[in-house]
Amino acid sequence: MEDIRMLPKYNVTATLQCAGNRRTAMSKIKTVKGVGWGVSAIGNAVWGGAKLTDVLELVGIPKLTSTTKFGGKYVEFVSIDRCKEENGGPYKASITISQATNPEADVLLAYEMNGEPLNRDHGFPLRVVVPGVIGARSVKWLEAINIIAEESQGFFVQKDYKMFPPSVNWENINWSSRRPQMDFPVQVKIGGYAASGGGRGIERVDVSVDGGKTWIDASRCQKSGIPYTADDDDNSDKWAWVLFEVTVDIQQSTEIIAKALDIAGNVQPEKVEDIWNLRGILNTSWHRIQVQVTDSNS
Repeated sequence: MEDIRMLPKYNVTATLQCAGNRRTAMSKIKTVKGVGWGVSAIGNAVWGGAKLTDVLELVGIPKLTSTTKFGGKYVEFVSIDRCKEENGGPYKASITISQATNPEADVLLAYEMNGEPLNRDHGFPLRVVVPGVIGARSVKWLEAINIIAEESQGFFVQKDYKMFPPSVNWENINWSSRRPQMDFPVQVKIGGYAASGGGRGIERVDVSVDGGKTWIDASRCQKSGIPYTADDDDNSDKWAWVLFEVTVDIQQSTEIIAKALDIAGNVQPEKVEDIWNLRGILNTSWHRIQVQVTDSNS
């Protein structure tokens, strides 16, 4: 620890998020395994510590290395924490040595969080922070760092946290057919308004990020303490719009759609062609937005 503290200290603001964040939304479609996270398996902090690039240079591994002279291609982090998935062995994870030795990747060996020493729950005395990567790779209670030729063979690298298509289930899964999940896909916050005439409140707003194949129930955001549906209460906001928002993962170019349902069961029509009129009024068809996702490294 003394050697690490003697290295230049960097402060990096980074969000750490469990790969299972918002898992409960998937459970509504079909049962999944894992902790039933809502939208709160995520946090943002200012992490303070030494850059991993500087630490690796102490043992002769220069910055921007892709393979060490002894064939090392990955950096493995080993925790003092033991877990049943490793049959009582330590929790461990790995990243590529290219990422570990890239100063721009901001991988830290952190000993501070928000300007204070790490507390026990967050990994005291030392933890790894790998920005932009699922939280499972930011190993807490760090005990050892290994330079290895292949990915870590730990359970949470080889038999967990991998992305499979919907057709894969626990009976036909082949863990070796997919690479360990590292980066998060793009997350987009979708927001807007919904309104209905005649004093009818909005019952629900549905959002789709796959062109209308599946739908997500958006959260309604109205003024605090005022109902968002029409009722007999004089304070009802029955004449106002309802604001809504939802945060979703966007992994590829797609079409985002929003549609609303009012308390009378009226729903927006799917196609603008069905309500076309020569005056061009009352277009209440589904609102569609095309989203292009590109690789910033290409």
